Amino acid sequence: MGTMRRTVSALAVAAGLVGLLGGARPALAHEAHAMGDLELVIGFGTEPAYAGMPNSVQVLVRHDGEPVTNLRPGDLRVEVTYGDATSEFELEPFFRVGVFGEPGDYRAWFVPSQPGDYTFHVMGRVEGERVDTSVTSGPDTFSPVIDPVAEAFPPVQAPTNAELAERLEREASRSTEAIARANDAAAAATDAAASARTIGVLGTALGAAGLAVGGAALLRRRTAG
Repeated sequence: MGTMRRTVSALAVAAGLVGLLGGARPALAHEAHAMGDLELVIGFGTEPAYAGMPNSVQVLVRHDGEPVTNLRPGDLRVEVTYGDATSEFELEPFFRVGVFGEPGDYRAWFVPSQPGDYTFHVMGRVEGERVDTSVTSGPDTFSPVIDPVAEAFPPVQAPTNAELAERLEREASRSTEAIARANDAAAAATDAAASARTIGVLGTALGAAGLAVGGAALLRRRTAG
């Protein structure tokens, strides 16, 4: 996680420099939450958001209408929830005053792995005021995560999850059958080897008995002569 976060943060810095050179671009869809003198604007850092692509929770923080630029690590954190899965991240500044980015822009970097709606639960303290607010993606808030296959051009003929599951089930069944056949063959080979050993022992015993009988008969003839 540390390596990935450092890598994504480096990408974030590069993206911030590009944004500075190309001019500020407004967020496509975010949700504003006012708490006393605080205002938080929450959404995906990159919209539209695509599954499997690096992205971030973006929280723009203002106090009395001015950007808050002095948050320390751990002052704000965010829980990201998708279905039954939840993970917590620290929000980091995505700006350097006078250098790049928009002051008061804080990010938590992650890769949304599945398309659909995500919930961002922002917690902590800002300027002595408690922060505890949640927002879920949707048409009136911020972008849900989109399956990139649906937007790809030229179209990608990718199997659906159901088709992948069916394929895996078929392969698993074939593997199980192959293992069973291999076990049967091994058992048959073991039985054949055991039978061969038994026959060999019997043959050796019979050969020894034949030699004994032949030796006894030869001895009698010599004695009789």
